[in-house]
Amino acid sequence: MRLFATLVVLGFRRWSTYRLATAAGAFTNTVFGLIKASITVGAIGAAGGELAGYDAQTGATYAWIVQALIAPVNVFNWNELALRIRDGDVAIDLARPMDPQFAYLAGFLGRAIHQFIPRGAPPLLAGALITGLALPATPLPYALGLVSVVLGVSVSFSVWWLANLAAFWLIELRGVLTLNVVAMGILSGLVIPVHWFPDWLATVAALTPYPSMLQAPVDVITARAEGTAALGVLAVQAAWLAGVLLLGRLVFARGARKLVVQGG
Repeated sequence: MRLFATLVVLGFRRWSTYRLATAAGAFTNTVFGLIKASITVGAIGAAGGELAGYDAQTGATYAWIVQALIAPVNVFNWNELALRIRDGDVAIDLARPMDPQFAYLAGFLGRAIHQFIPRGAPPLLAGALITGLALPATPLPYALGLVSVVLGVSVSFSVWWLANLAAFWLIELRGVLTLNVVAMGILSGLVIPVHWFPDWLATVAALTPYPSMLQAPVDVITARAEGTAALGVLAVQAAWLAGVLLLGRLVFARGARKLVVQGG
């Protein structure tokens, strides 16, 4: 655990050097948060003032919190492992006296911690000033929400890790990564809440880990899922994390054997 914590800190320090990019990202997230909140409130108004349990303020709150979590969860791209596989630098990772998946997860979490503060706070502040935020008055949803966010970030990493492993077998990986971005954008709750999906699409989403990345943390933080329901959400997230991480380990081991055979 001490090594893992050290790697998390190193990941935080690495990303903290990109100050200008972080500021630009915070501004962009805030602007898109305003657009998304406006569209969400408009959709709820068109539905008669309530839609799947969301009124205007809770809908706007959903939009702002999602914008705050976009950067930490990293819904748009992560191809660091794929590039190292393509260039052969993954051989260095295999030679190090630590598990590569363990090390990359720590760095991913360090990045998320850094992104959460400068890129997550501005959208929330803007939401509080512009539309107001419908947030719980008790501390328990925030404590459970923090656990849920960590699990959501970790699930995101596990899915990105699995997508990157296709580089062991494919020369061009942009198609695979783009499909993952599209699936994540639709099924995670990034565009609209999963609770707004038609039944067939909600069933499809439930069969994937994507809702555990964004929809689950927002439900817990806003107390849409309370008590045993919140614990059930965390259990689902933990189950997806364990399952996808295990699958990632198996696929990585298979790819590493292929690399060793080809490399002599």
